Amino acid sequence: MSEYLLDMRGIVKDFNGVKALNGIDLKVKAGECVGLCGENGAGKSTLMKVLSAVYPHGTWEGQIFWEGQELKAQTIRETEEAGIVIIHQELMLVPQLSVAENIFMGNEIKLPGGIMNYSAMYKRAEELMRELKLPDVNVALPVFNYGGGHQQLIEIAKALNKKAKLLILDEPTSSLTKTETEILLDIIRDLKKKGVACVMISHKLDEIAAVCDTISVIRDGAHVGTRPMSGMNTNEIITMMVGREIKNLFPREEHPIGEVFFEAKHVTCVDVNNPARKRVDDVSFQLRKGEILGVAGLVGAGRTELAMAIFGCYPGDYQAELWLDGKQIKVDSPRAAVNQGICLVPEDRKRHGIVPLQGVGANITMAVLNKFTKFGVIDASAEMHQIQQSIARMRVKTASPNLPIKGLSGGNQQKAVVSKMLLPNPKVLILDEPTRGVDVGAKYEIYKLMFELVKQGLSIIMISSELPEVLGISDRVLVIGEGQLRGDFVNDGLTQETVMTAALGQAIKQVA
Repeated sequence: MSEYLLDMRGIVKDFNGVKALNGIDLKVKAGECVGLCGENGAGKSTLMKVLSAVYPHGTWEGQIFWEGQELKAQTIRETEEAGIVIIHQELMLVPQLSVAENIFMGNEIKLPGGIMNYSAMYKRAEELMRELKLPDVNVALPVFNYGGGHQQLIEIAKALNKKAKLLILDEPTSSLTKTETEILLDIIRDLKKKGVACVMISHKLDEIAAVCDTISVIRDGAHVGTRPMSGMNTNEIITMMVGREIKNLFPREEHPIGEVFFEAKHVTCVDVNNPARKRVDDVSFQLRKGEILGVAGLVGAGRTELAMAIFGCYPGDYQAELWLDGKQIKVDSPRAAVNQGICLVPEDRKRHGIVPLQGVGANITMAVLNKFTKFGVIDASAEMHQIQQSIARMRVKTASPNLPIKGLSGGNQQKAVVSKMLLPNPKVLILDEPTRGVDVGAKYEIYKLMFELVKQGLSIIMISSELPEVLGISDRVLVIGEGQLRGDFVNDGLTQETVMTAALGQAIKQVA
């Protein structure tokens, strides 16, 4: 009997002649947590899709041994029955169904005659919620009643209910708060004690270091190395991932900051589901030419709603008085915002940033098609020239500009969305969580691009849940808490403690 629960040998997978995986090995013992690290597009998610039979046996080369026997699964159901359960980066929940119905989807408990045994399913779902430290969740309510963090933990409950022997977690904390993240890391530790193995894909290397026993790094589809976590630090992992040492994760560059260039006054957004509540409550701020303005705050504070109101796409009732370069402007739609020189890279790129089945190139140029149109006909040659320039500038990894963008890794999709929003030549660029789900190498490239843009006179508003990122990149920091402006700080000696104190409503507002 093998000492390994899972033994993947020489896995090769190509798409249209381009090798996404080129001879990858991965071994996992029972009760072990392996951190699978690599840049966006390195092949991490592809490898896990091979393992879980999203790509069935026969569509790839190599061998998979599971509990000492060769595994040749054709369907996800086969791998789940074996005990291999994957939780994808994009949640696979049905919002209109209840928490319990989502947990038991495809594995329902039934009474004689095929009738659903809701009583038994509710009881088991409540047990799982308590196990995940979510005792207040009503398992009979539809999933859409709960936020992204709760939904991520509901997805994990669904996996635990399938009696997983190996749990694959693809960016599991990308939508979790710090408290929810700690709960998840504790759950992983408990699972390890029970003999459950985990493969964790995450760009948050501090979380990898906290729970993983072993680190396995892949780069450009090739296996770089596997080492015990105990003998490594995060800087060494980064060096293995990107093939070079990144000494400063935040490549701050000096740049000139001019006079006030943009103003938002009295921005107010009414909660779509509760008219008595304001998601943004009379927020006003200024932005200078060539400035990076960081926007910090706890999840649900109203930061994204603020950005949506400025961009003219908040779904409920809102008001916003906007001034650009000394003139009041009217923005009542995204098109109007773009025409006025305001562009937004949205927080949820899957829902609001891309058209999944369209090509990478078509996604990049969709906001400026009029530039390539003459007498109603698109100049395909000029459009392709621009697409190739944008792909090269942002180093978007794609086999072809015509490949559907849904086939790209999350980080490369993000680069494509940023490229799209740069083509209209904005004067103000709003970046909402620009590095979420993006590896350290790609983050570095995005930061360098931001400094390149502000040196050219562009003004940037960056919303981020990562305080080190806010403090590492911003010239000034706005703090939003419960829909209100609670701080406006010059980023000179500013600390995380000061920002958090302001976010919690305990600091005196200091206007820069």
